[in-house]
Amino acid sequence: MRKTEFFALLATVIVAIYGYLAYQHKLQQAEDIAFDWAITPKKVGKAPDFGAIRDTRAKKQHFFDYLRPGIAFENQRILKERNKLKNIEARFDKMALTASDKAFLDKLANRYNVAFSAGGIDKVFFEQLLSRVNVIPEALVLVQAANESAWGTSRFARKANNYFGQWCYQQGCGLVPKQRADGMSHEVAKFSSVQESIHRYFMNVNRNRAYKDLREQRRKRQQSGKELHSVAAAVDLADGLLKYSERGDDYVSDLKVMIRHNEHFWTHREQ
Repeated sequence: MRKTEFFALLATVIVAIYGYLAYQHKLQQAEDIAFDWAITPKKVGKAPDFGAIRDTRAKKQHFFDYLRPGIAFENQRILKERNKLKNIEARFDKMALTASDKAFLDKLANRYNVAFSAGGIDKVFFEQLLSRVNVIPEALVLVQAANESAWGTSRFARKANNYFGQWCYQQGCGLVPKQRADGMSHEVAKFSSVQESIHRYFMNVNRNRAYKDLREQRRKRQQSGKELHSVAAAVDLADGLLKYSERGDDYVSDLKVMIRHNEHFWTHREQ
């Protein structure tokens, strides 16, 4: 190969790589702008003593401000997964999947409990994954945490870092509820950190069959061009949490009341 041909080919490759990286950067910027991060995403540290805060409004403000960065951290993680998944889907449409793409899909499918179709990777597989790999409105997460943890003062929040009432089913995996019914064997899960509790909550809602209705409502809302981070989105998606508590409709009603009653605390108030 002549030097002129080699350098021409090299220049073409460099331009192609630069174009791809620029596209990826713009795509990520668009995603971040679409979610409008109002809080710097980061893992939360040790919880303050919420029980020592006597003023109700101050307690709420401290509670929400404490959890917000950790919730943003989880939503950011999910958006990165979703962005990569959509890029891979675009390559699938062009029949250009790489070995790395397939390895990532296998890992993500295992993480979100999505089975491959009989024929392997297809559009249905991508649809199922995309319905699970998506964000949860901040306000909805915050009111559930407040409801389940008694504003961070419950025994499970203080001694098990459990802010969402998650159960586990192996002896010694958590704390035994003092009012556990006869014949029941569940415990309230113990986590190494509050951030782990937040992460487990997100994974529970995004992959548990009990919350399929929430994921479907989220998909429809997004397809119709509506955002997923506002108060309106939180209220809509709350309907998909009927099975989160034995209280069913009453539990969902309580969440909606809490969302509306605490609206002045939310960072995303668009309707």
